[in-house]
Amino acid sequence: MKSYQEMTREELQAQRETLSQSYSRLQAKGLKLNMARGKPGADQLALSAPLLDVLGTQTNCVTESGIDCRNYGELLGIPEARKLFGDYMGVAPEETIVVGSASLTFMYDCMARAMLLGVLGGDRPWSKYDKVKFLCPVPGYDRHFTICESLGIEMINIPLTEWGPDMDLVEQLVAGDETIKGIWCVPKFTNPLGGSYSDGAVRRLAALKPAAKDFRIFWDNAYAGHYVYEDTPVLNILEECKKADNPDLVYIFGSTSKITFPGAGVAFFGASKANVDFTARQLNAQSISWDKMNMLRHVLFFKDLDGIRSQLDKHAALLRPKFDEVLAALEDELGGTGAGSWVKPKGGYFVTYIAMPGCAKRIVSLCKEAGVVLTDAGATHPYHNDPEDSYIRLAPSFPSPAELAVAMEVFCTTAKLAAVEKLLG
Repeated sequence: MKSYQEMTREELQAQRETLSQSYSRLQAKGLKLNMARGKPGADQLALSAPLLDVLGTQTNCVTESGIDCRNYGELLGIPEARKLFGDYMGVAPEETIVVGSASLTFMYDCMARAMLLGVLGGDRPWSKYDKVKFLCPVPGYDRHFTICESLGIEMINIPLTEWGPDMDLVEQLVAGDETIKGIWCVPKFTNPLGGSYSDGAVRRLAALKPAAKDFRIFWDNAYAGHYVYEDTPVLNILEECKKADNPDLVYIFGSTSKITFPGAGVAFFGASKANVDFTARQLNAQSISWDKMNMLRHVLFFKDLDGIRSQLDKHAALLRPKFDEVLAALEDELGGTGAGSWVKPKGGYFVTYIAMPGCAKRIVSLCKEAGVVLTDAGATHPYHNDPEDSYIRLAPSFPSPAELAVAMEVFCTTAKLAAVEKLLG
């Protein structure tokens, strides 16, 4: 088959007629399918069902270190949880705080506290500057951008390459502007491309010399264990910061939201001991303690780092066939058409489709009208402004295999239809 770009106008018109008929048949099915967010499927949630029963009797509410998890105290988390999730992040227990149920909440809190109270090394709260700016690798994670936008923080796009952010641009910008207070990073697996930062990118980030003394790397490890095809290692950012004499430069965030139960997992924070102590003093005004019963449940369920890795292996086994389905559909239906391209991820929860420029919003709209909900076009960029109107994030995890096959039929039909419409003007 010719690519659409090689077709005559008459051939394109014939394609549009055929695709419009196919689309009308799909619309008539009255579908209600959701591929909008990286929600674990029911089979993945079932993996953690034993977590609900691990406490059993009241005697199991006391940790090995003698802490009664039913009561107040331990603002930084129970020692057993700090050890377990510190191991998972690659930091020491004293460099770890175990907090609530969602890392996104703690990211927002860290940003809000920085705006109101400042961070270690700063001479004033961020809000006391005329402007506060943040670097945002794109395509990136819409929730990060929402945090900045909600707090009035100006976002600056940084191209995301296959090995990490454009570090030449990052180094140039942070060196000359003290109002640039940080950068968002999803090092493994990048949201939405599903790649991993190279050793060189991690080392250059760790060695940054920002004009702002209170600059922070917000290192979101939400997807770090979620390999699908290849568990690519990434350098330990805190260790690299220490080597570069920048121990306080990074905040590390993670959670079990996609390992156990989203919204009912355990979130954790990693940083230098100085940052942890500084954050603890701020937290003391915010809370007396977090949900230690949930921390204990997770410690008893996982037992150790090998227990977490075993659980992640089970998730990968369930996710891989769904990713295979999406990638096969894209290749079979769109390969050679010129309608767009896509990225095969190593891990994470998404497949990124890069549509013909000017087509992403049309594809998402057509899918919605046919009963398939996708993340809004533009969500991969700050202010929902994808200048090429090209990036679409597909989330295969939530639908059943049968639903996923139908959803991809709808998606591929709309991707072709939007491309043909665009070429016809």
